[in-house]
Amino acid sequence: MAINLQKGQREAINAPKFVIGLGWDTNTSSTGAAFDLDASVFIMGDNKKLIADEYFVFYNNLKSPDGAVEHTGDNLTGAGDGDDEQIKIDLSKISPTVSEICVVVTIHEAETRRQNFGQVRNSFIRIADAATGADLLKYELEEDFSIETAVEFGRIYKRNNEWKFEAVGVGMKGGLADYLTKYN
Repeated sequence: MAINLQKGQREAINAPKFVIGLGWDTNTSSTGAAFDLDASVFIMGDNKKLIADEYFVFYNNLKSPDGAVEHTGDNLTGAGDGDDEQIKIDLSKISPTVSEICVVVTIHEAETRRQNFGQVRNSFIRIADAATGADLLKYELEEDFSIETAVEFGRIYKRNNEWKFEAVGVGMKGGLADYLTKYN
């Protein structure tokens, strides 16, 4: 049974291979434009910066150079139940210079479409054992991000040779560009 986390809570990840599932539902948009949410992964070193540009994994770069992080592809609609996007992680392949993996979800063309996370509900991040498919950890974001167009759902980090997950739930209003500036 999965451990349900609260914002800021941290928990050890007890599986060398796991899947990060991300999900959300969008409210009917008064803007008339469809929503397209995108998951991105920043793979960083001790300095909290990308190890290299190739370690930014998203819909146009689906795999990290070490093969440890793989985005399964962009879901343009987010329709249906369950995960809207997934990221596969294999810690046995991860570069020894990696100490943190940050998972961010952004709204594509949010400013043009006049959209924000206040129009998104039922957002979650979950970690499932890749071998069994069983949920290990889950964090349901309950905040109202009324002006934010990008939200850091969670991060995976290494402390004392142990990998842990932290439920973050922090947004930025500058979209993906804000996170690229912060982590690059």
